[in-house]
Amino acid sequence: MQTKACTVVRKELIVSAIENGTVIDHIPANKVFEVVKILDLEHSKNSVYFGTNLDSKKYGKKGIIKISDKYFAPEDINKIALVAPSASLIEIKDFEVVNKHSIQTPDHIDTIVKCFNPNCVTNKENVPTKFSVMKDEDGKVKLKCHYCEKYTKQDNIEFI
Repeated sequence: MQTKACTVVRKELIVSAIENGTVIDHIPANKVFEVVKILDLEHSKNSVYFGTNLDSKKYGKKGIIKISDKYFAPEDINKIALVAPSASLIEIKDFEVVNKHSIQTPDHIDTIVKCFNPNCVTNKENVPTKFSVMKDEDGKVKLKCHYCEKYTKQDNIEFI
């Protein structure tokens, strides 16, 4: 009688849970490093874990960022929404999820993005920026300047 050995191969990456902090999940894989940059996480004193090109049943490939002992202000969440509108935010306290929600793209943003138009009053004088947030025909975020009415496409967004 012949027997065959069976080997089970696990295809999961195990990352330490965080006691307190925030997890940003469902980031488009090609936007993880941009989210790290806009949140200035490369200078963080907190533990930061990130992964990119991870398998996702819903998105194909995704990214994730875990930041210990950090919770984000609405301004930072708006930045994430402009770069990664499909992301979700999970707040952790004492190893338990206390809040989980999809990031909502705001209707308006002020003072966090530079106008793409070099002749805009916001680029010539000390005037804070104001934008209406919209989506183009491909579903990508675009911003309409309150002052010059020019559009800034998602790929051209420059954070102040």
